[in-house]
Amino acid sequence: MKKKSTILLLFISISIFSQKKFSKEISFITDNDLYTSTKFDRYYTNGMFFSYRYLSKKKNGNLEKKILNWQIGHEMYTPYKAIVKTIHEHDRPFASYLYGSFGINRIYKNNSSFKTTLQVGVIGSNAFGKELQDFIHDIYGFNKAIGWKYQVKNAIGINFNTEYLKQLTKDNTDHFDLSWISEGKLGTIYTNVSTGFYGRIGFKSLQKIANSIAFNTNINNEKTNYVREVESFIYIKPMLRYAFYDATLQGSFQNKNSEVTNELVPLVFDLEVGLKFTVNRFNLGYVFNYNTNKSKNLRYTNGQKYGSIVVNYLLR
Repeated sequence: MKKKSTILLLFISISIFSQKKFSKEISFITDNDLYTSTKFDRYYTNGMFFSYRYLSKKKNGNLEKKILNWQIGHEMYTPYKAIVKTIHEHDRPFASYLYGSFGINRIYKNNSSFKTTLQVGVIGSNAFGKELQDFIHDIYGFNKAIGWKYQVKNAIGINFNTEYLKQLTKDNTDHFDLSWISEGKLGTIYTNVSTGFYGRIGFKSLQKIANSIAFNTNINNEKTNYVREVESFIYIKPMLRYAFYDATLQGSFQNKNSEVTNELVPLVFDLEVGLKFTVNRFNLGYVFNYNTNKSKNLRYTNGQKYGSIVVNYLLR
């Protein structure tokens, strides 16, 4: 009886908590191929992203919400192994990209959203990829990386990114929906376009695009028509991407002195399969990522797998 009362009290407290409104959110995402296998450490090997999101006080009549997002991000790339000893062993260049960004996510009343983001940063040794990888390898007891002296040369990173999302269909029980998603990147680091689908299967009723952890839109204030709800779902996101330019592979056009560069594979298939759920003020998730090869002449030609761990925390 005592056990049943405790469980009932827990569900009541979660239900009450979910009715509260939180207008801000901090977020940390970490990407690493170690999250899918302890054997591999190659290509896109690490990413870290710190974000702060909050609701704008200004929005027009067509919008449900307008969310502003500040982010600091770091991406790191290596050859097929981090301890290659000679320049001839590099099947892709060492590279890292450090940036800060500001984004606006406009969520419309017709179950769609449009996001724009401006990134400003650096690529090359000024992005501290070597130092960060040495620090990570020290934590796990791995050998220090060799070969960062051949990384792509320093250059300024300025990128403008867009994302459009539109719900296509859902079932009558609100436990499945499917959205179309398209993205574009234009700048000195990445230039590409991609399109695909975002499908959710809910263990509970799915929330709308305007109020879901799936799209980082579950923050609210006294002016919104939503409260924060308990969520739990799995999702799949297949995308096709056509790349025109990638400075982490080709070196920057601003600095053509990089000793190791690679030729781009334009057409790439990306896949995300993930689980996301809420626990009190936390939104948590794990994502399995796969992409086909982004570059030619790689030693491993069956694409890349890596994992992402997502931790978000809501603030009043």
